[in-house]
Amino acid sequence: MTSTYHIPVLLDEIISYLDPQPGQTFIDGTVGQGGHAQVILEHVIPGGRLLGIDKDPSNLEIAKERLASYSQSVVFVCDSYRNLKSIAKKYGISSVSGIILDLGFCSSQVDEAARGFSFQEEGPLDMRYNLEQDLTAQIIVNEWSEQELTEIFIRFGEEINAKQIARAIIQRRKQQPLETTIELAHLMTDLFPKKGRLHPATKIFQALRIAVNHELNDLIEVLPQAVELLASHGRLAVISFHSLEDRILKDFFKQKEKEQVIRKVTKSVVQANQKEKQKNHRARSAKLRVIEKL
Repeated sequence: MTSTYHIPVLLDEIISYLDPQPGQTFIDGTVGQGGHAQVILEHVIPGGRLLGIDKDPSNLEIAKERLASYSQSVVFVCDSYRNLKSIAKKYGISSVSGIILDLGFCSSQVDEAARGFSFQEEGPLDMRYNLEQDLTAQIIVNEWSEQELTEIFIRFGEEINAKQIARAIIQRRKQQPLETTIELAHLMTDLFPKKGRLHPATKIFQALRIAVNHELNDLIEVLPQAVELLASHGRLAVISFHSLEDRILKDFFKQKEKEQVIRKVTKSVVQANQKEKQKNHRARSAKLRVIEKL
């Protein structure tokens, strides 16, 4: 039995904006360890149900344990939310009252060194949400060209020193392959001794994680599917954690509002209050946007 679960961010705000009611159907496209899903299920029972999707099978196992008492009302699927529409169709869901996407990753993924997400812990350069996929961060840093590395560091990391970093990685791997998170982190600190709050490896690790897991492409693909699946007055709530994600959301919602398909429930981003930020450091960078289908 898991004693400590991942703490969901902006939980009160999510429930307030989605307003789940008995008998309704919801989709949690990033169910993780089931934090948001648990409270949604508490509100939609009796008669309601929830479809929980996640790329990470280890997270799904924890969610199944956490939500065992709701087993008759929840279905779990190990897949990417980019396949939202086909997954919903498979389970006989043609429209839903609400959808949530939490674009962050679980603290347990970062804390588990073997997953390779953290530059503060020694682990393999992996960074896969689903360990069954082939592409890893180690493959990217050791096999991709200088141009390809520069492009992902700029596009996914907004790193101003992208070309210099890509060149340094190429030179380093000529001597010996980069295999661990600490090796890559040390290369970054050798290039740029740490100054201020942000570690020199932060943006590079973000870029690699996004590239490995196709995060931005998945987000671009899921948004129109999510809007299509919503019933009239159904709501989509998305929590983002960096400007690249938020820009995609902002532009998509602006366009759909212009087409008179949706209305913005939150006129600007909703952020966690100071109390939550102090309790859960992940909440500091969380931004919530909510729309309603007309």
